[in-house]
Amino acid sequence: MTDAATGNIGRAAADARRAEAEQTGPVMAADGRPLKQSLNRALRAQKLRALALIAPLLLFLLVTFVAPIFDMLFRSVENQITSETLPRTVVALEDWDAQDLPSQDTFAALAYDFMEAAERRIHTRLGSRLNYETTGISSTFRRSGRGIDDLGETQAEQFIDLNPQWEDPAAWVALMAAPDWIAAQADWAARADAADAADRPFDEAEPAFRLAGGIAATLPETADAYRSFATTIQQEDEDSPTAEEPWNTVYLALYRDLLRQPAATIAAYDGPQAALVQEAAGVAAGFEATDLPAFFIDMDDGWGDLKTWETIQTFSDPYTAGYFLAALDLQLTPQGIEMQPEEQQIYLMLFWRTIVLSLTIMGLCVLLGYPIAYLLSNLPMRTSNLLLILVLLPFWTSLLVRTSAWKVLLQQQGVINDTLVWLGLVADDARLALINNQVGTVIAMTHILLPFMILPLYSVMKTIPPSYVRAAKSLGATNSTAFWRVYFPQSVPGIGAGCILVFILSIGYYITPELVGGRTGIFISNRIAFHISDSLNWGLAAALGSILLILVLALYWLYDRLVGIDNVKLG
Repeated sequence: MTDAATGNIGRAAADARRAEAEQTGPVMAADGRPLKQSLNRALRAQKLRALALIAPLLLFLLVTFVAPIFDMLFRSVENQITSETLPRTVVALEDWDAQDLPSQDTFAALAYDFMEAAERRIHTRLGSRLNYETTGISSTFRRSGRGIDDLGETQAEQFIDLNPQWEDPAAWVALMAAPDWIAAQADWAARADAADAADRPFDEAEPAFRLAGGIAATLPETADAYRSFATTIQQEDEDSPTAEEPWNTVYLALYRDLLRQPAATIAAYDGPQAALVQEAAGVAAGFEATDLPAFFIDMDDGWGDLKTWETIQTFSDPYTAGYFLAALDLQLTPQGIEMQPEEQQIYLMLFWRTIVLSLTIMGLCVLLGYPIAYLLSNLPMRTSNLLLILVLLPFWTSLLVRTSAWKVLLQQQGVINDTLVWLGLVADDARLALINNQVGTVIAMTHILLPFMILPLYSVMKTIPPSYVRAAKSLGATNSTAFWRVYFPQSVPGIGAGCILVFILSIGYYITPELVGGRTGIFISNRIAFHISDSLNWGLAAALGSILLILVLALYWLYDRLVGIDNVKLG
């Protein structure tokens, strides 16, 4: 019977079954549902059970592996601290030309921002962040935080001398607060007093301060400065604006408003404390003024340096490429991207050194590990197991102990140099420099990572049938030809697995290079650890880590293109 005839018979049978199914209806399961629906339901239940089994591991990986990587990537571009700490200053600097010091208005914005930041104790954090870009800004911010309280004191004294009501918190609340907030605050205060009189706990927070509806149109800077004052003391000090005199910068803002606002606007104000405001407006022009740039420069000379203002302006965006640029020995300036000064260009050199030394260590591990794995795989089982224990023995010793042992061995008065001098191979006054350099790093890390090369090689070599080599020899191949043409190609997957393990481990090592590498033998991972634990420049550390991750993935892709990841085996 031909294939065509067989196919026709099969199609006819299928058509007959479909016709019968249409007449008799779908096949039913024992529970009365169609069989196909029951099978799909059982399959979904099976998948859900499988998902429930792996859910704890999946959640663990998300929390401990995926989330930290995304957090690292975010930290490498996140820069919201400037715009959050100095919001008014950032806006005021948008049109600054960087040719001269900013205007009085910009310094006034800085005064309001800095007063609030100092009260919230966050100005030093911003100083530390900007100090990564321009050295000295951190000390400028610390000194200014101690002296900002005095800014506006001259205006405060003059307003109080004019009318003592300006010293009364209740007068300020009546002028600035929304009527419904005043009522809510009074009700809250009454309940707090009642609880206190009854010796009952009262944990309810004071209602959040709200400005009066039209005061911002009449006294815009004053309203903004007073809102910062009221909100800050409520949140940071758990005090009430009804009981605290405003900051001196609020008086400075009032003085500036009374001078800058049109007289008609002040005269048209008829809200609470209108007489008090109009009285001050009539004489404010005669008050003693404060030279804001001079005041800030007197606090710290850094405010007179254009570099300080350029740094604030350049890094005012909530997201920045500055960390990645710094990781590539570049810098972000108002003029654009520029190279770092030559004496600060270290990261590209460290990346290059890390790659070269990691490849060197990987190559040495292949040269040393291949003969050992070959020997282990071809010895009798009892002997190979005993020798394999010796290969695994370093894993039972602390990495720190092993590295410290190499410090003893490699130093100029150490065991290796003493042995070479005793054998007459090296003169006593010409001992080898084997530590605190790249040589020490390569030796110590090759010893530490060698088992990671031997084990994949051994596991793959054990799966190569000895009969293949014997068959090659029986066909006339020499020992060398049989090895290179038959045995070695089958061991390449083990070499690939070992190389990937050793390279990826070595590229991220930092303990061993730190202890034996000295200045010339450290890796990029040592700088990452330094920025995380010492300089606390987590953004730069995240950028360096991200670049290292991208570099490893790129090399992994290149390996896959050249060798093929499918050829990697662990036995």
